[in-house]
Amino acid sequence: MKYDFTSLMDRRGKDAIALEPERAMEAGMLGVKGLKIRDGFSVIPMWVADMNFPTVPTIQEHIQERVKHPAFGYFQPTEEYYQSIMDWQARRNGVTGLAPEHIGYENGVLGGLVSALKVMCAPGDSVLLHAPAYIGFTHSLEDNGFHLELSGLKRDEKGVWRMDYEDMEERLKKKKIHAAILCSPHNPCGRVWERWELERAMELFRKYDVYVISDEIWSDLILEGHRHIPTQMISEDARQRTVALYAPSKTFNLAGLVGSYHIVYNPWLRDRMERTGAATHYNSMNVLSMHALIGAYQPEGHVWVDELCRVLTENVRFACGYIREHFSGVELAEPEGTYMLFLDCSGWCREHGRTLEELEAAGIQVGVIWQDGRPFYGPCSIRMNLALPRSQVEEAFHRLDQYVFSS
Repeated sequence: MKYDFTSLMDRRGKDAIALEPERAMEAGMLGVKGLKIRDGFSVIPMWVADMNFPTVPTIQEHIQERVKHPAFGYFQPTEEYYQSIMDWQARRNGVTGLAPEHIGYENGVLGGLVSALKVMCAPGDSVLLHAPAYIGFTHSLEDNGFHLELSGLKRDEKGVWRMDYEDMEERLKKKKIHAAILCSPHNPCGRVWERWELERAMELFRKYDVYVISDEIWSDLILEGHRHIPTQMISEDARQRTVALYAPSKTFNLAGLVGSYHIVYNPWLRDRMERTGAATHYNSMNVLSMHALIGAYQPEGHVWVDELCRVLTENVRFACGYIREHFSGVELAEPEGTYMLFLDCSGWCREHGRTLEELEAAGIQVGVIWQDGRPFYGPCSIRMNLALPRSQVEEAFHRLDQYVFSS
């Protein structure tokens, strides 16, 4: 490989909450509090959704080049910013007809989500969302006066998570819902929706006149054998009723720089959404964030992402195989995208008379920092991040086997 995905990167003291489990526990992010990691065990960060790989060098190069100039005044996004997004979407997703006026900056995907909902909904309205669900959606909706209407995903005979279209339709009718959130690829389940699945969902949303917010922040991180299909490419109707949200932050590990963008083709929806975002006076781009995106969306960025996806694919295959062989009573659906696992530990906990808190604590005490899945609507679940060098992934599972699941 051209890029390094094997070296252990020391992020301690470099503004990385992933490596600060004590602070995460104090903030209530892990589901347990007050634990100490036992002597002799290093921290293996497998909870928050950022990666432990060095990003593509062109990002630092573009930031460093801009920092050489000593002025950082007011600015507007450049032509290069918009062209970088259009080129990236065309090459990776086959998007055509995308123009600068369809693209708008968002100070994070969740900020874009809230702006879109304030256009689509009245206070107190219900919003359709699939469960398990990303915790950020939950907080964003509840904090802004919207109600969650959860439609549970179901696992089919092969264990694959699927939308329950009958349940979705019943909820749309009963609650008179006119806005839905689609997570594509899905976090935390890792589904990469097939075209027919998206077509059927979008036909339901057309039938009941539902606007759609499609969170596609994970769309670059697709595992081998799968392909992301942008929701807006399903049909002309989908193109007009969907707000799509993207960011280089998940793909290139840039969450600390903050910077997302929306793609909206419907001019009425786009104008109202941009007006709503501007009214908050928070939605302004950071100049270094702009140059980070331009640096990410270079030709080198495509090579780096392709290599990253191969690494993630191998990590997922190893982890899923190890779990099936060694952790009896733990169930999971093998993800097709993202780098997260969502473990159903209910069988193991019943068999061993242990609570989820006890299981999670046992892992953290030997340095495997994983995340309580209950806030994601997994009743006895744990979310795990596999975006680490393979040696760390293997070490984590060996620790879990020796000290946690075998105890």
